[in-house]
Amino acid sequence: MKIYKTENIRNIVLTGHASKGKTTLAEALLAVSGASERIGKVSDGTTVTDYDAEEKKRKISVSCAVATVEYKEKKINIIDTPGLFDFAEAAAEGVRASDTSVIVVSARSGMSVGSEKAYKNAGSRRMARIFAVTKMDDERADFYKTFNSMAAKYGAVICPVVVPVIKYGKVSAYYNMVSGKAFSYNGFDFSQTDTVHDDSARFEAAKDTFNEAVAGTDEEIMEKYFSGEELTPQDKIKGLKIGVADGSIVPVFALSGQSGAACNQLLDFIADVCPPPKSEYAICDDEPIELTPDINGPLAAVCFKTVADPFIGKLSFFKVLSGKLSPSASVYNANTGKEERMGKIVTMFGAKQYDVSEIPAGDIGAVVKLSGFSTGDTLCFSNKIIKADGVSTPKPTYTMAVNAVKKGDEEKIASGLSRLCEEDPSMEFFVNNETHEQLLKGLGEQQIDVAVSKLKSKFSVDVTLSAPKIAYRETITIKVSAQGRHKKQSGGHGQFGDVFIEFEPCDCEKLEFAERVVGGSVPKNFFPAVEKGLNECMEKGVLAGYPMVGVKATLYDGSYHPVDSSEMSFKMAASLAFKEGTSKAMPIILEPVLTVKTLCGDDSMGDVIGDINKRRGRVLGMTPADDGMQEILAEIPEAEMATFSTSMRQITQGRGSFTSEFARYERCPEHISQKIIAESKSV
Repeated sequence: MKIYKTENIRNIVLTGHASKGKTTLAEALLAVSGASERIGKVSDGTTVTDYDAEEKKRKISVSCAVATVEYKEKKINIIDTPGLFDFAEAAAEGVRASDTSVIVVSARSGMSVGSEKAYKNAGSRRMARIFAVTKMDDERADFYKTFNSMAAKYGAVICPVVVPVIKYGKVSAYYNMVSGKAFSYNGFDFSQTDTVHDDSARFEAAKDTFNEAVAGTDEEIMEKYFSGEELTPQDKIKGLKIGVADGSIVPVFALSGQSGAACNQLLDFIADVCPPPKSEYAICDDEPIELTPDINGPLAAVCFKTVADPFIGKLSFFKVLSGKLSPSASVYNANTGKEERMGKIVTMFGAKQYDVSEIPAGDIGAVVKLSGFSTGDTLCFSNKIIKADGVSTPKPTYTMAVNAVKKGDEEKIASGLSRLCEEDPSMEFFVNNETHEQLLKGLGEQQIDVAVSKLKSKFSVDVTLSAPKIAYRETITIKVSAQGRHKKQSGGHGQFGDVFIEFEPCDCEKLEFAERVVGGSVPKNFFPAVEKGLNECMEKGVLAGYPMVGVKATLYDGSYHPVDSSEMSFKMAASLAFKEGTSKAMPIILEPVLTVKTLCGDDSMGDVIGDINKRRGRVLGMTPADDGMQEILAEIPEAEMATFSTSMRQITQGRGSFTSEFARYERCPEHISQKIIAESKSV
């Protein structure tokens, strides 16, 4: 593939809700461009962009994939992304690498949460946006209903460009507002036809909407339009270029990815109208600079995706913001401060790699076996260190414990999951030092399930999942005194230690040790042994074996033997006193409580609050947030949070989100404490 100038490069991401036809549309665009001979099917596992084994098995996209095509003297990088919220990281990666977001909407089901999120995410990055209303060949498709819902939500920016010609209740052709012509389709083959409509009123209204939107972008076109002169295709293209680039026009295309009908008109529009890569701001020497996509500028490339395969090695996907990437150059990681030698440079067509001599500014490509870079890192030269924005990685909220099926596989699990987390930064793998469990944290059940499946197929490690153990605590509630006497006689020196210790609750995280021994009943040199014995006992409480907190122990009396007493003797005596004393001090179990901030819409706020209450949570307050959302501040016991992520998604239909952080430990209700104690004894 030849090297293209920046102005002839188009970076397009297909986004939107799950199962709306993004991958099928990608297949149609690849076929229209001539890059592939036919439209692959998701159900058959024959698509270019769903090439991963997990994607073929599950019939869904789980990662973003790049397919590069050449069309009308333009290089178009098409990035297909998943629609499931569990794989939001992959969608964010695709958005970071693109300049235009094609939001795929089904004409059958209309606008959905994923479409709204995709529109908002693209807007936050000042990207050009296009709505592709697909599945027009479905008998339940209703283009105008879908279009009207878009216009009602987003206003006058919504502009019809290709609309269906409805005859006898079915789509007979597709009318292009730019050319002013209608085309009928038989697969990819098309021919010009008439525009006889069942509903000419709506069709004429769509034409007026288009002309007004285009005229509003430029004074010269506006004067021409309001003087009654007909706009030429050149006028329309000019107005569309201005409007799409500045966001004042969001074009809408009716098409069918399944049959390929009108997909050529979308691809023509991408090549002719969509903006090339634009400038963006970055940080250089702690100062903001504007990076223009200039091949002669300083090198700056952001790593937007990482593939860590145990067989083919690491593959790092980059978008070059400035300068150019060349093989064998010595490059610098602005995020880690490390220098590394470049490997082979390739462009991607799904799973296929094609060698290239360079990747110029504005283009997308991948570097083979560049081990020191991770998703979000900026690649530059050490003589001019530039740091660009990374990928907007969503925070993981769903946690599962990972258990080895085969004993001794823990290290393999850690190694494999660490590699998978490198691929998907929205997952976190760590070991809870308190419960000694290996934990995997992600965005939802499906993401974790895919990770476990990949662990088995790629790293040959089989695991099971379970709910994570809760790190409870134990404490005492009343003041008591106890004696610990350790006496043991054997051949030679015996063992003797005798202590009287007062135990009382206090506001401390661990043990607070004090002494008020008078008369030397316990020599001072044995005080550290007593404290050590007590601290060791604090690690395992008397109720269920959980660590103890909030205990003050005061050594106030005891006795010793001049020959048989030793540090070990007093340590053992302290342990005996601890067990007796804490058992009498009305011990209780404490549970961790989290501060949870939940974002949801007004319509679902009541259900969210009800769900929080069912989880023994307390709502502390509500604050209005952006876009008609409400932030609910609450405290919820960690033991009740296992399914909160799933419930939130169901209640808010995916619009809601939440963050949580540890707040404090609180007394556990008696009925739950009894259950915890019973479970600990059964282990």
